[in-house]
Amino acid sequence: MRSITRSLGLASGAMALTALTALAGTGAADAAPSGAQSVYAPSALVVSVTAGPDAAHGTVLRAATLVCAPRPSGTHPDAAAACAELKANGPALDALAAPRPNTACTREWNPVTVTADGVWQGRRLSYTYTFGNPCGLRASTGVLFGI
Repeated sequence: MRSITRSLGLASGAMALTALTALAGTGAADAAPSGAQSVYAPSALVVSVTAGPDAAHGTVLRAATLVCAPRPSGTHPDAAAACAELKANGPALDALAAPRPNTACTREWNPVTVTADGVWQGRRLSYTYTFGNPCGLRASTGVLFGI
C-alpha cells in the first residue's frame, strides 16, 4: 500500500512539473543549444477580465496567457509590452490600473475585475483589481489587462 501511495505521489508530481514546463516553455524551438544551459526564473501568467465585482463569481469575458521568459510569448495581444510593464513594476501592479491623465469615465457601477495569476520571476503572483466600469479599464495606463 505504501508503494502505491508513493507511486501516485511521484506520478502527480511529475504531471505537475510537466504542466508547469509546458506553460513556461513554448516548445522545442526554444530549447537551448546542446551543451549550453539556460537559467532564468519562470514567468508565466494567466490574465483575465471578468464581468462582476469579483473574479470568483463573475463571468470571464476574456483571458490570455503571458510568458515572459526566456522571451515574451503567449496569447496576449502585446506580450512584449506587457512583459516590459511587469518588469518595470514588479509584482506591484496597482500602477497599471491607474487612470491615464485627462481621461473621464461615468460613475455608473458596472464592475469589471482583472486578474493576473501565475509565477513572476520564480515567485507566485496573484493580483486582482476591480474597476467601477469598463471605461475605467479602458482608461488605465497599462497594457497588461488590455486583452
